[in-house]
Amino acid sequence: MVRRRETLCIHSDQPHRDETNALSFPIYQSATFGHTDLGGTGFAYSREKNPTRSHLEHIMSTLEGAASTSAFSSGMAAVSACFELFAPSDHIVCTEDLYGGVTRLFEVVTQKNGVTVSFVDTSDLAAVEQEIRPHTRAIYIETPSNPMMKVSDIAALARLAHSHGLLLIVDNTFLSPYLQNPIALGADLVIHSGTKFIAGHNDTIAGFVCAGTPELGDRIALIAKTTGAGLAPFDAWLVERGVKTLAVRMNQQEHNAHAVAQWLTQHPHVTEVLYVGLPENPGFRQNARQARGAGAMISFRTDTPQRAQRMLKKIHLVTFAESLGGVESLLTYPLTQTHADVPELLRKKLGITNTLLRLSVGIEAADDIISDLAQALE
Repeated sequence: MVRRRETLCIHSDQPHRDETNALSFPIYQSATFGHTDLGGTGFAYSREKNPTRSHLEHIMSTLEGAASTSAFSSGMAAVSACFELFAPSDHIVCTEDLYGGVTRLFEVVTQKNGVTVSFVDTSDLAAVEQEIRPHTRAIYIETPSNPMMKVSDIAALARLAHSHGLLLIVDNTFLSPYLQNPIALGADLVIHSGTKFIAGHNDTIAGFVCAGTPELGDRIALIAKTTGAGLAPFDAWLVERGVKTLAVRMNQQEHNAHAVAQWLTQHPHVTEVLYVGLPENPGFRQNARQARGAGAMISFRTDTPQRAQRMLKKIHLVTFAESLGGVESLLTYPLTQTHADVPELLRKKLGITNTLLRLSVGIEAADDIISDLAQALE
């Protein structure tokens, strides 16, 4: 039976039923499991495999169209696992506009391990191709990017990557598997910070790597088992509970984001609005071709740095905080928060300045969000 995405979020393709007929999948809060025989293939130790985590991984594979999924203790643990696929002297071509924590990972860990990274505007296919070298092993992208909301052509990048024997790794956090499925467009690995839209309630930390082939999935699972970064059973249960409302949350958040973005474009103290759901956004058409929606992330500029900083103090309903994707609307100052570790020259090149704010639109009434932003902008 073919089910729609809204249904799959709640029931997956294998609804759980046991002798209790419980609707909530159990939390198997056990470090170890007894063996039924020598050489058995069931559960043995939760670092390697846990029933609650396995259930969540199956749900994510269903939603992403993946061969397999590994659930991690954070989004950064998921990113780190992907980069454990590479060896000294390997080279990665990477989106230049991306979460600052990934930039920090490259500078603190990846380059120390002998893997080099070139940052490029991955919305420019020719620029990406120009950076490919004999030792390049992968292209890594965020789309839409964080925080400048640039859109990269996933299918075209997949064709380019595969023509050179490279992996295409896509961070799909901003749109979630409800709105975008990079594996169907040719991506090899898809990363999520499960903390964000997937869990959706700002109450747990999680990450996922969804693999397009069983072979890649096995390699990621081995890394997860070896490094010990698997998601704990209780956190897996929290995320699984959050996934059940992913569709309704994303629908409401996107609806609100459209209203807020349109309002921001008319405000006299806002000089630029970056939202891929606006027809004037350079990535609007490409995002519409490869995704089922524009999501709920908006970046915008105020006319002065002082106004941007006053907003952070004056908001009441919206919360001044890092993170994104939860039911509560959050306002972030990328310059000193999410992108503080990005080198200053790159920040200036990208436009991450002292007037830029990033808004994660929640599920509150859109009029209430707009009202709070309006008084904070005055």
